[in-house]
Amino acid sequence: MDASSESGLEQQLEILESRPRGRGKGRPLLFVHGAFAGAWCWSRHFLPYFSTQGFRACALSLSGHGGSPGRERLDWLSIADYVRDLEQAVGIVGGDPVLVGHSMGGFVVQKYLERARAPAAVLMSAVPPQGLLSSSIALAFSNPGLFSDLNAMLHRGRASLDALQHALFASPVAPEELRAYYRLMQPESQRAMWDMTFFDLPRLKRERCPPLLVLGAECDILVPPSQAEQLAQAYGTQAEIFAGMGHVMMLEVGWQAVADRIIGWLREL
Repeated sequence: MDASSESGLEQQLEILESRPRGRGKGRPLLFVHGAFAGAWCWSRHFLPYFSTQGFRACALSLSGHGGSPGRERLDWLSIADYVRDLEQAVGIVGGDPVLVGHSMGGFVVQKYLERARAPAAVLMSAVPPQGLLSSSIALAFSNPGLFSDLNAMLHRGRASLDALQHALFASPVAPEELRAYYRLMQPESQRAMWDMTFFDLPRLKRERCPPLLVLGAECDILVPPSQAEQLAQAYGTQAEIFAGMGHVMMLEVGWQAVADRIIGWLREL
């Protein structure tokens, strides 16, 4: 089943959804994208695949992203605004969904857990509670050219195709596919990036921590495996690192292995 846009009131957040045939299995899943992206990043593989496996799969576009309102005030949007978006989406989707957050979306899930409960959560290449500072410094020293390109992405929503390939993928991406992703990418809120660096880091003692699955990628240069391991350690669990994969695991060649691991973990629960 193809993902389709959730209809509703004007100015409502964009939620893409794939429904299984029949009744479905267990709770719905609500996917939260990372910086520079939108719900579209889940619709290529994950939403249709999870629905074929019996799950109702939904993906949120945070304010100012994808088809959600707020692009004109993007730079003023905070992590707290994104958490409120997630609260609203949980209410729209209903059914007490399992939360799956990627990168910045994983950070938003952590902040959401300071004020609400979830039955379970999956954090994929998620920004750790320590924030972005150490990974940003490491990238600036190890690859200053890419660091500059990513700053251009932050401010203008544009970087070179080579930078996009190098930053997000471990496996080569066909040029036409890479251009399609490039057209969908966008600027990110500078305020939200500062929140993830200094000003609004997760307060672990306040979080109502559910069962957590922490996933990282061996070749991720934005959230390296060491950061995935730090995140897992902060929550008293262990990270699982996927070999040969880059930052956007849901779009990589081996995306199905990641999806199957999430499905297996959910069934174990």
